[in-house]
Amino acid sequence: MTNTVSLKSIYLDFKAITKAGLAISVVFSSIAGFVLGVDHFETSTWWILLKLAIGGYCMVGASNAYNQVIEKDLDALMDRTKDRPVASGRMQSRVALVVATLLTILGLALLYSINPKSAMFGAISIFLYTSVYTPLKTMTSLSVFVGAFPGAIPFMLGWVAATGEFGIEAGTLFLIQFFWQFPHFWAIGWFLYEDYEKAGFFMLPTGKKDNGTALQIILYTVWLIIASLLPMFGYTGSLFLTPVAAILVFLLGLWMLFYAVKVYQLRTSKSARTLMLVSVSYITLLQLIYIVDKFLR
Repeated sequence: MTNTVSLKSIYLDFKAITKAGLAISVVFSSIAGFVLGVDHFETSTWWILLKLAIGGYCMVGASNAYNQVIEKDLDALMDRTKDRPVASGRMQSRVALVVATLLTILGLALLYSINPKSAMFGAISIFLYTSVYTPLKTMTSLSVFVGAFPGAIPFMLGWVAATGEFGIEAGTLFLIQFFWQFPHFWAIGWFLYEDYEKAGFFMLPTGKKDNGTALQIILYTVWLIIASLLPMFGYTGSLFLTPVAAILVFLLGLWMLFYAVKVYQLRTSKSARTLMLVSVSYITLLQLIYIVDKFLR
């Protein structure tokens, strides 16, 4: 019985330190990019996809583990993070560092076995997240801008894994997920403002839940809509949207914009939480529309 409880606690702590829910959603973005980039599926393609999924999870998990070691004292101050393994004391920092290092090595090895560019972007993602974004969170709201770079890599990484190339197509996928980061994380920063304040994190562009922040949420949502429609015009190489798919993507963007405007009108934590949930659905549905459009045209 003790062994069962012990194994269960290890499993739960591993899920927590790698932030499994977030990691899986990131892996989904990479898989979506891969499916968009691949020409046809054969046995070797499925093996590459499996390596991308496991390698991608390792890279995200490593970033989150390093982050929780660096921020363990700050995590202990916030309600949403005080029960994390390192912050709560269930896991020692050195153990978490070993886990993060092993995940980094395994993730890089798997991505490198796909192609060197994939490993390079994976390494850049970990470096920016842990060495630049994480320390900037207590210094400036520009941390969100910096964090948007590693956050935007997964969608593009999938394309690079499928093709071995970083071109206009991968750049467009990067751009879409880059602009998406801002309304998504500012919505989180808004409804968790008081909790973030306990740790001294600066997440909102103006530092306050005010009209300035709400306007920027709207502005970046508009940029997101424009970026998501770029493939419709035929200037993004082999990444292309048919008119029907473009209309669906546009309507999807209007749906998210509606809730961004709601945040401006209401300026409540509830409206910001709703926008966050809508943004998560938005990016998943957008990727599915891109994929279905590719295989139906």
